[in-house]
Amino acid sequence: MLTQISNLKEGKVKFSGMIETVRDKKNIQFVVLKDFSGKIQVTIDKVAHPEIGEVFSHLLTGSTVTVTGELVKSEFVKMGGQEILADSVEVTSSAEVYPIGPESSLDQRIDYRWLDLRQEKNILMFKVQTLFTKALRDFLEEKDFIEIHSPKLIGAASESGADVFEVKYFDTKAYLAQSPQFYKQMAMSSGFGRIFECGPVFRAEKSHSRKHATEFTGFDLEFTGIESYEDVMKLEEEMIAYALKVVKEKYGEQIKEVFGVEVVVPSLPFPRIKLSELYKELKKRYGYVVLEEEKDDLSTEAEKLCEKFSMEAYGSEFLFVTDYGAKNRAFYHLRKDGVPQGYDLIWKGVEITTGAQREHRYEILKQQAKEKGLEKDVEFYLQFFKYGCPPHGGFGIGVDRMTMNLLNIPTIKEVMFIFRGPDRLTP
Repeated sequence: MLTQISNLKEGKVKFSGMIETVRDKKNIQFVVLKDFSGKIQVTIDKVAHPEIGEVFSHLLTGSTVTVTGELVKSEFVKMGGQEILADSVEVTSSAEVYPIGPESSLDQRIDYRWLDLRQEKNILMFKVQTLFTKALRDFLEEKDFIEIHSPKLIGAASESGADVFEVKYFDTKAYLAQSPQFYKQMAMSSGFGRIFECGPVFRAEKSHSRKHATEFTGFDLEFTGIESYEDVMKLEEEMIAYALKVVKEKYGEQIKEVFGVEVVVPSLPFPRIKLSELYKELKKRYGYVVLEEEKDDLSTEAEKLCEKFSMEAYGSEFLFVTDYGAKNRAFYHLRKDGVPQGYDLIWKGVEITTGAQREHRYEILKQQAKEKGLEKDVEFYLQFFKYGCPPHGGFGIGVDRMTMNLLNIPTIKEVMFIFRGPDRLTP
C-alpha cells in the first residue's frame, strides 16, 4: 500500500496524489500534489528528467499520478519545509478543464459536488464531523448505551403523521421514516435501557430555508431511569460539551485558520427558559411581539433572536427552551398539567434538538394519539406499551445542522456530502 502524504518520511518515497497546481519554469517545475491527508511540493529538474517535465506540462488540475523520488528538507519550501525531488512519474488518471470555479453559484457547485468537495475546507469539514459523531458515540458507550439500526421503510406514517414520503412497496405502500422514534421506544419496552442510533432521516417538507433538507443524518438516543425531562437535558448538555471539547483539542486551530471560527466549549449547565418567559424577554429587550397563533411554539424570528438573547442574558451559545403548548408537540410527549415535558435546544439561533420525557402509559398514550387523529395510524406503535414499559426520554440531534453551526457555514447545503431538498435529487 502506498504511503499517504502526511506520513511521508525523509529518503526514498513512492506515493500517489492529485494535482492541485503546476508551475512550469524553463529548467524546473513545481507541482503541488494532495491527498485526503495533506499536500506536498514535488520539484522536477527538467534538465535531468525532461520526460517527467513533459508529462506534468500536459496534465490539468485534478489529474492523478504516482510519483517516486527523494523527500528532502528545504527551508525555501513554505509547504512544511520539505519537498519531493522526483525521478519518475506514472499517470493514473487525467482530468479535463473544471466546469466550476470560485465564481460559480452554490447550485452550480452542487451540480458538480464531487469537484466542489475537493476543496481543503470541505475535507476538513468532514474530518471534524467524523470526530464529532465519534465523540458522541464514545460518550454514550462509556455510559453503557447500545447502538441500534432501525428500519427506514415503515408501514405507518411516523411522528405527526404528516410530512412523510410515500413509496410503492410491492402490492402495498410504505413510508420513509421521519425518525427512529417509534423503534427507539420499542427498545425501551424491550428492556434495552439505553440506546442510540446514527442514520438517515426523511422529511417531506417543501422548505427552502438555510437549515432544512428532505434527507439528513440524525443522531438519536433514548434511555430509561429518568425522573423528568431534566435528566434528558442534563445528559445532552454533558454529551455536547464533551464532543466539542474533543473537536477543539484536535481541530480547533485548523478550524480557526480555515473557517475563522473559535470552537467554544460551553459551560454547564446550559441556561433554561420557559417559552412564555422567553417571549416576554424578547419583547422587553428587542421589541419582538409574537403573533397570537404562534405563541405556543417558537417562531422562526424568535429562534434567531435566541442567539443574541442567550449571549446577553447568560453568556452562552446554547439555550434550552421548555414548556411548549401541546398543540405543536408530538403526541408521545408526556404531559404534566397539560404541559408537554419536553424542550428544544437552540444553538447560535438554530434549533438543533427536540427532546422530551415520553409518555409510557398505554391508555394515556392511546388517548393523546386519538386527540391528534393518529390512533389508527400508530396502532402498531401503541402495541409496544400494552405489556409494560418503564419511564423514559430522549432526543435527536441533526448532525448536519450541528456541523453548520459549529463551522458557521451559511447553509446546510454546503455541509452535507450531497444535499437533498424539494428541488434537488442529483447528483
